[in-house]
Amino acid sequence: MQGSFPGRSEPVVFSAHRRRIRRIRRLAPAFALALQACATPAADRAPRDARDTKPHDAQAAAPLVDDFGDTLRLARAAERVVSLNPVTTEAMFAIGADARLIGRTRWDASPPQVRRIPDLGDGLQPNVEAVLAARPDLVVLYAAEANRAAAAAFRRAGVQTLSMRTDRIADLARVLRALGIAVGDTATARVVADSVRRSLDTVRARAPRQPSLTVFWYAWPSPIITIGAGSYLDELISLAGARNVFGDLTQPSPQVTLEGVAERNPDLILAGPVAAGRLRADARWRAVRAVREGRVFVFDTSLVGRPGVRLGEGARSLRALLDSAARALIDSAARTRP
Repeated sequence: MQGSFPGRSEPVVFSAHRRRIRRIRRLAPAFALALQACATPAADRAPRDARDTKPHDAQAAAPLVDDFGDTLRLARAAERVVSLNPVTTEAMFAIGADARLIGRTRWDASPPQVRRIPDLGDGLQPNVEAVLAARPDLVVLYAAEANRAAAAAFRRAGVQTLSMRTDRIADLARVLRALGIAVGDTATARVVADSVRRSLDTVRARAPRQPSLTVFWYAWPSPIITIGAGSYLDELISLAGARNVFGDLTQPSPQVTLEGVAERNPDLILAGPVAAGRLRADARWRAVRAVREGRVFVFDTSLVGRPGVRLGEGARSLRALLDSAARALIDSAARTRP
């Protein structure tokens, strides 16, 4: 699906964000920021728009320190950006800065227009030479240990880097602020962040579900990997009114055992479409009551697959799925009563 909707040229969330972007640009001045000039000649850069020539705001003028502890030193807004994290690539589109993107990873899929951006390979341990060949003035990375060497290599080559974690819901607002500073448009970045926050708050405010549900999130088959408290998905489960049976584990994606899943006896199992089919076909999983009784539910991977600007949609989708599961449990219980 990749987040497309019939009859629309772009996902609903991006249409909404773009309407707000146009409104904020009519009402408030955009903010100028920039990135220290690097080796890219001015003639090879994308043309700057009017936003780049306006004064900094107080937020944009503050030093920006990323999650590797590196400081982004700005002289003017980044014009040639390689984003090696699908969350930040999607966010660049949402804040209207996609014209500055000159590279992405092979895993970027949303919005559909992302396919026009050149594919530069993997986002973890990227091909440094391929990225430098695109002559970026900013490379955005996921702040994993595997990317420290790449970040250092880009900086040695004179290219600024911005390395951000995107593991928890709260990380999205930090990422949007950082991108807003980097491209000189913190006002629009705030609009997008506020829109996502309001969408999440709406789902959070819904009445508690009866009966309450316990959930096992099936993330990987061998070894069996689930979702723990360190992941935004655990937060989404709670926000949608359920409890993660492995929410006591602090890691984002802990390894567990089939026996452990059976012992914790979740009310239902959440899985992507392919994983759900494999799980249902594996006789070993019949040791888990939820599998035996057909309580494996498929979530929309395009909405909840990453903690990006579609988190609000993802939370609504998950809440609707869990509400449907709760009704199915009630109906099943009614049919088995004597």
